[in-house]
Amino acid sequence: MSKKKAFALRINEETFKAIEKWAADEFRSTNGQIEWMLQQTLKKAKREPKKKD
Repeated sequence: MSKKKAFALRINEETFKAIEKWAADEFRSTNGQIEWMLQQTLKKAKREPKKKD
């Protein structure tokens, strides 16, 4: 499993509430939902990190 890096994220309240609801609808934590969203965006932009062997 890859290491996780903690950092503070400042986000407006309405956006956070929308992500919280989406996460609940998908049975994910809010943090998990944000990670998933970032991964999907990286994949779509063809900027995924290179996998280590």
